[in-house]
Amino acid sequence: MSSSVGLVAELVLLVLCLPVLSWALYLGALSLLSWPPAAPVPPVPSLRFDFVVPAHDESLGIAATVKSLSEVDYPKELFRVVVVADNCTDDTAAKAREAGATVLERQNQDLRGKGYALAHAFERSVAEGADAVVVVDADTVVSRNLLQAFSARLTSGAVAVQAHYGVQNPNASWRTRLMRIALSMFHQVRSLGRERLEVSAGLRGNGMCFRTSLLREVPHDAFSLVEDLEYGIRLGRKGFRVAYAFEAEVLGEMVSGESASRSQRNRWEQGRAQMLAQHGWPLMREALAQRSGLLFDLAMDVAVPPLSRVVGLTLVGLVASAVLLGFTGHGALAAAAFSLASAALGLYVFAGWLHSGTGARGLLDLALAPAYVAWKVVLAFQRPRGQKQTQWVRTTREGETRP
Repeated sequence: MSSSVGLVAELVLLVLCLPVLSWALYLGALSLLSWPPAAPVPPVPSLRFDFVVPAHDESLGIAATVKSLSEVDYPKELFRVVVVADNCTDDTAAKAREAGATVLERQNQDLRGKGYALAHAFERSVAEGADAVVVVDADTVVSRNLLQAFSARLTSGAVAVQAHYGVQNPNASWRTRLMRIALSMFHQVRSLGRERLEVSAGLRGNGMCFRTSLLREVPHDAFSLVEDLEYGIRLGRKGFRVAYAFEAEVLGEMVSGESASRSQRNRWEQGRAQMLAQHGWPLMREALAQRSGLLFDLAMDVAVPPLSRVVGLTLVGLVASAVLLGFTGHGALAAAAFSLASAALGLYVFAGWLHSGTGARGLLDLALAPAYVAWKVVLAFQRPRGQKQTQWVRTTREGETRP
C-alpha cells in the first residue's frame, strides 16, 4: 500500500474518530467530576407531596411499593400515595387501595401509556393543592429520606429533582449485576458530573420530583417511549435544570431473563433514537446560538450512543489504526486519538464500578461485559417490533410467570 493511500486512510480514520472521541471525552470529563458533594441539611417539613405511581397490571407488587412509600421519614399529613391504575385488566386498583393508596382508575384505549397516566395524575395533584409530585414506578422501593432530600432542593429554589435510580435485585443474575454497574455509570456518574457543572442532571423516569408550579408553567405533555428524556428536554428549552438528590434513592426491579431484557432494552434504545432524530441537532444549534451550557449538555446527552456502541467503534478504530500503521507507517495519530477515547471510556467504566459498590464481585462480573456488549450490539441491528410507541408495554417481573 502506497504512502499516499496510507495518509488518506489515516485522515479518514481521524474524521471517523471525531464523534467517538467527543462522546468518550464527554463521559470521561463527567467521570472526573462525579465525586458526591456534601448533602444539604433537610429543612423543617412544610411542603405537601403527592407520590404518583403509574401502574398497568401491577397487582403482584403494587402493595409492596405503596408500603415502601408510606414508610418514608416525613410527616404523614404532608404526603399521600396516588396510584394511577391505567387500563388495568387485573386487581391492581383493589390491591393499591388495600395498601392505603388513593387510587385513580383510568380507561382510555386510544390514549394509553405512562405519559398519559402521569398527565392525568398531575392534573389532579395541581388542582388539589400539592406543592410537589414525585413519580415512582410500580416495582420500586425507596429510601426513607427521599422526601427530605427533595424538600431540601425545592426549598433552595429547585423546581425539578431526580433521585438516584438503582437496582433493587442486583443478585438475580449476572445480567442484573452488570445492570447495577451500568446504571451507576448512567445514573450516578453522569448525574453527579452534570450536577457539579450546574446543568441539568437529567430525568430517569423513576424517582422524579416536580414543583406543581412548574407543571402549571410547563405541562407534562410527554408521551413518547422515553417521556422522561422528552420532558427534560422541554424543561431545558424553558431554562429549567434538573437537580440531583444523590443521597436518596429509588430501587427498581430489573429483569434477569434474556427475552424480557431484550424487550425492555429495545424500547429504551428506540425511544432515545427518536429523541436524537427530533432534538439532537436542533438542541446543538440552539445551544451555540444562545451560548447555553445547559442546552449544550442536553444535546451531548442525547447524542451519546449506548456505551456498547461507543466501545465497539473505539475498538474497531484501534484495530484499523494498528493495521494501517503496520502496513503503511501511517496511522499513529489516529491510533493516539482512539487510544485517548479508550482511556476516557475506561475511566467512565471504572467510576461506574466504584459508585456501584459491587467490589471484587463487580470486577468479576465485568469479565462478562464483552458478552453483554455483544448482546446489545445485536439488539441495535434488530428491527423493533410490537405496539405503537404510546402504549403500555409491560415488562415481566422477577418471579412472575406468564403463559
